[in-house]
Amino acid sequence: MASPQLFRAVWMEGRYQFIPFILTMTAIIFTEKLIGAVIGLCVGVGFILNSNLRRPIRKVIEKHIGGELIRIELGNQVSFLNRGMLERALREVKPGSHLMLDATETDYIDPDILSLIRDFKERTAPKFKIEVSLRGFKSKYSLNDETRFIDYSTRELQQDLKPREVLEIFQEGNRRFQAGKPLFRDFTQQLSTTAQGQFPFAAVLSCIDSRAPVETILDLGLGDVFSIRIAGNVVGPKVLGSLEYACGVAGSKLIVVLGHTKCGAVTASVKFASNGLRPEAVTGCRHLEAIVDRITHSIDQDKSKLMAGWPEEEQSQFVEQVTRENVLHSIRQIVQESPTLKRLSEEGKIGLVGAIYNVSSGNIEFLVEEAVGLDVPVKASVFADGVKE
Repeated sequence: MASPQLFRAVWMEGRYQFIPFILTMTAIIFTEKLIGAVIGLCVGVGFILNSNLRRPIRKVIEKHIGGELIRIELGNQVSFLNRGMLERALREVKPGSHLMLDATETDYIDPDILSLIRDFKERTAPKFKIEVSLRGFKSKYSLNDETRFIDYSTRELQQDLKPREVLEIFQEGNRRFQAGKPLFRDFTQQLSTTAQGQFPFAAVLSCIDSRAPVETILDLGLGDVFSIRIAGNVVGPKVLGSLEYACGVAGSKLIVVLGHTKCGAVTASVKFASNGLRPEAVTGCRHLEAIVDRITHSIDQDKSKLMAGWPEEEQSQFVEQVTRENVLHSIRQIVQESPTLKRLSEEGKIGLVGAIYNVSSGNIEFLVEEAVGLDVPVKASVFADGVKE
């Protein structure tokens, strides 16, 4: 009745396709064709109901800069059979919380469920001061998308944050990036609200490398940070001026000098030092010398001259050591050459920390032990990756 290829194809689609198929085939063989088809239909309906009841909703708690957000993700099909589970999830939301009902992946919502959602949003939530946001509901449901929680940096949030707390936000954001669990952000709303003014809580001095976009690897939104990008994340008068504006004028609380592995600028600088060559002579680019000269301060000249005879792995390790030292040198240079930033760090108003981004793993190592102005111990993260179910 069916070729081996068909059996193999259904098997490859998974057990929820294969079991109803094989049971239907068995029923047809041992009974009549009509009876077997009815049995198969019943088995299929059973599997659909089981799938529908197994996980019609998913509850996620996200830690945004403005506080915790409880996000309830609705399943693909939400029928009247799921009312009890959704009702229980809504009942568990604590007074004063921020709740998002997310129907982005939902194809069908039963009218009874829609009635429950409307009643909770219009009556229960206001009574218990619960802010309800909606996302992804089709227009036919007459539930308009709206975001009522703050997921961007405001003046009040910027003023309340301490340098250590900003560091924790960065650490948790990078963990979410590595785990593939970024926070949901309403960029349309952020675009509208940040157009009125910006209150970034940090300034990040990073490299121009295309593999290290700051907002992405730290899971940040619009208006959260000042981003300064220059090859080799080196420090000069214009960089210092930008950092002074970010912290001394605009109120940012943390400066991060973010280097990365396999840095082209550092690698080239080490090779130039090893060969005793100048960048312009090799590349024809006159202005590269300004960057290479600054990175050269972090290179052990005696070791660099011996590098040509080392195995490739040892050469790579030496380059990574220079990258780390270059980041720390930039931190020291910022404090030494900017009286404004030095004063702010001594007053505890800002902190400075170096970091190394691994372009292979996505992990950021924050060099906390060599940080400036971060004397308070780091608190344990609220969640292992900033998100929990």
